[in-house]
Amino acid sequence: MMETLAQRPDTRASLLEAAKRVLRENGYACLSTREVAAAAGVPLSQIHYHFGSKRGLVLALFEYLNAQLLDRQAVLFGAPGLPLSEQWDRACDYLDEDLASGFVQIMHELYAAAWSEPEIAAVVREASLSWVRLVTDVARRAEPSVGGFGAFTAEEVGALVSNAFIGAESLMLIGLEREHIPIRGALRRVADLIRLLESSRAGTSANRRAARHGRVNNDRARGNQRDER
Repeated sequence: MMETLAQRPDTRASLLEAAKRVLRENGYACLSTREVAAAAGVPLSQIHYHFGSKRGLVLALFEYLNAQLLDRQAVLFGAPGLPLSEQWDRACDYLDEDLASGFVQIMHELYAAAWSEPEIAAVVREASLSWVRLVTDVARRAEPSVGGFGAFTAEEVGALVSNAFIGAESLMLIGLEREHIPIRGALRRVADLIRLLESSRAGTSANRRAARHGRVNNDRARGNQRDER
């Protein structure tokens, strides 16, 4: 039996990609399911079949995009042997790419929709928690390599970092960089600070190893002197 359009596995993905394009061009307030269906090249009935409504489409789109974001960040921050400073550099590179592609704008359109749509807000809130938890886990793992965070806990660092990136995105979307506010530059400078902490920690560890090695050699020398006597 010939496969129907509704059963094709790529129809849902095509609709989500079309919704992403239309949302970027028109914004959430002017998002039209009819236009999304036309952009995907399928009948309007396919949106109702796969998502039930415009709200269902928006919820599915947010989950679809957020899953891509979290997967990418999990790979980045889970990379073995990659120092935290380089991970931060890479995260800033991703931010540049996502701003250029329109990905950041789309995500913030969905954040804005959550302000007045409780059902969307619940999904956005859970997704945001996943992002904060991911960053907090990174902070916990990185804490020994930078010698701790002073008065801050890993949870507080996770909250600050996740807010720094999301807040920076919002400010850049409204054009604050055009007013010569160095938002991206400031984020990238954090990597330099992390590198200083990493090198300082590595130097301290090396000094401790050298001191231990020196004590061992001194003990051996004293032992040899006693043997000679």
